Amino acid sequence: MTTTTPPVAAGTQAGARPTTAAARVRKRLNSRTATLVSIAIAVVWTIPTFGLFISSLRPEDEIKSSGWWTFFTDPQITLENYQQVLFGRSSSSGQLASYFINSLVITLPSVLFPLAFAALAAYALAWINFRGRDWVYIAIFALQIVPLQMALVPLLSFFSNGVSLGGVTLMPAWDLVDEQKFVQVWFAHTCFALPLAVFLLHNFISQLPKDLMEAARVDGATHPKIFRTVVLPLITPALAAFGIFQFLWVWNDLLVALIFAGGGDETAPLTVRLAEMAGTRGNEWQRLTAGAFVSIVVPLIVFLSLQRYFVRGLLAGSVKG
Repeated sequence: MTTTTPPVAAGTQAGARPTTAAARVRKRLNSRTATLVSIAIAVVWTIPTFGLFISSLRPEDEIKSSGWWTFFTDPQITLENYQQVLFGRSSSSGQLASYFINSLVITLPSVLFPLAFAALAAYALAWINFRGRDWVYIAIFALQIVPLQMALVPLLSFFSNGVSLGGVTLMPAWDLVDEQKFVQVWFAHTCFALPLAVFLLHNFISQLPKDLMEAARVDGATHPKIFRTVVLPLITPALAAFGIFQFLWVWNDLLVALIFAGGGDETAPLTVRLAEMAGTRGNEWQRLTAGAFVSIVVPLIVFLSLQRYFVRGLLAGSVKG
């Protein structure tokens, strides 16, 4: 008596699981060709930043007479460009030191406030049952559709005129001056960041194991304690990922800061001063390159220090299990 062996599917071996499409894609992405392509893209992407850095270190005569790539044939380095843009006292210099501090004062609270409020809101929407919870989440998600530019005029009117209803003043005008205008910028950036932050953090928090929450409740933990001791340590990657996005957005922002903080020396960030330098001192290339590189140093440090959380945070909540 003879037996026949069932045919083996193409591309598989007997006793082996069929190759899935995801496995094939993963194998191709891990190939030598994919690695070489990734390295080539990274090099091409880095060349402009590297050229900017080299140009910022070259003397004025050299940078105005030849390209940055000629630096390697006749290297000449000076820190005078950074001295001028950071601490120069003349009106033509950048004087970026004070604007650098303004950017930090604007950016740090504008990152921390959305993270704190969004984490609390996301936990409530994920693990606290109350009437209308799903509708609240849908409304928050829908707010992402509203363009930022459409909210600038109403928000500015809110700061300048307050809120009145039927001739009754519900909230007076803020009437903030000088350094007090930082509060307006913090408020604006927090409002604009909350919808996306709540959406991302909710996706992560809602995927936390239900057994973990129930065990905490059995031990007598309240919602504040569960959030503080259980949830916060587990959502660190998601917090870091959104923190990077928000930091880069606020640090590079010009429109919101210019509208709500004004262009005065007391509150204007780096981006405002760089725009002025590009417009009024466009021929001073050595100062523009040094000023531009000063403005990107801090975002680079933030990204490189938190990059290990970045991919984990982006993928947070995207899959189950």
